[in-house]
Amino acid sequence: MTEYPVIDDPNVFHAACEALAAGTGPVAVDVERASGFRYSQRAYLVQVFRRDAGVFLFDPPALGDFAPLQTAIGDVEWVFHAASQDLPSLRELDLEPRTLFDTELASRLLGHDRVGLAAVVEEVLGITLKKEHSAADWSTRPLPDSWLDYAALDVLYLVDVRDRLAEELEESGKTEFAAQEFAATLAQPPRPPRDDPWRRLSGLHQVKGARNLAVARALWEAREQYAQQQDTSPGRLVPDRSLVAAVLANPQSKHALAGVQAFNGRASRSELDRWWDAIVRGRESDDLPRARVSSDALPPARAWAERNPEADARLKLARPAVEAVAEELHMPTENLLKPEMLRRVAWTPPELTTDAVATALTALGARPWQIEQTTQKIVDAFVEAGQTPDPGLASES
Repeated sequence: MTEYPVIDDPNVFHAACEALAAGTGPVAVDVERASGFRYSQRAYLVQVFRRDAGVFLFDPPALGDFAPLQTAIGDVEWVFHAASQDLPSLRELDLEPRTLFDTELASRLLGHDRVGLAAVVEEVLGITLKKEHSAADWSTRPLPDSWLDYAALDVLYLVDVRDRLAEELEESGKTEFAAQEFAATLAQPPRPPRDDPWRRLSGLHQVKGARNLAVARALWEAREQYAQQQDTSPGRLVPDRSLVAAVLANPQSKHALAGVQAFNGRASRSELDRWWDAIVRGRESDDLPRARVSSDALPPARAWAERNPEADARLKLARPAVEAVAEELHMPTENLLKPEMLRRVAWTPPELTTDAVATALTALGARPWQIEQTTQKIVDAFVEAGQTPDPGLASES
């Protein structure tokens, strides 16, 4: 039997919260979801560790109210590995840290070659973790003992890792870099809903014509509604490829739809009326979608030489300059400055001064430490691109 039982009783939960409140130092926190199995991204297990308290595994569906846990640990630092993945699920439970430390992000800033939890624990502490249940269906009840042991290990060593990485950050002069990144992670607002999310259907590029796109949209909406009702991942009901296959087959009756071999999935036949009604609704819709939608996305860099040669020249000089700074700092370039930010200022540059470029990067979401490290290099590269045009730049890939 596992030494880490799931806590689903309110009395035991309150006792665990009292133990955590009496513990010392930061708390390690992790969440297990049922991504790929359930429609929602809710937490099905919350793991917490604190020194002098121990590891506790909490069952959110059974407990419901997590206010006692927030009270117990809300004022101390929470340690995560990839905090941005767990914060939305925790916030659904009204669990919110005031400060955090992200061991994955710290590992990136320190230039570690591998930043997965098992790799970081092994590199920093010399302890090998098995990651065999990371893609499991954590909505399963009862949870197998082996899964619970795995879940406990996700937090058991995390505070020790945090302390070692904090030392590395201090030694490398990156403590402030990390502090700004952690604060930005905590302050990151939820992603706004996508416009026309049905356009993310895999294989939709095969569908031609507004009327057929309307059918694809109606099928996607019908599947989404049913998946939400069943709390099941949409693709487990009917895969994207099957919805697209139904559109392309253009069946003229419900019986013909049932005969489309490529229209499969566990709900493809049991909910046949639902899918046929969606096809009819799409065919009769007066609201026909546009074949193409406007976007503020920049063209791919390979097209810049033809479409905006001045921007192409700026990017081709600024990109290696930023990469060189990242190499000096021993971190991935994308953690020094997101490539999209550099492309944006290269495509439509502000006045070529450090203040103007810094303002533009700030508006794009760059942190002060990133701006301090890169702004002058970007300005110098842009000025050079404008003053000494190289005919070879436009022909480079």
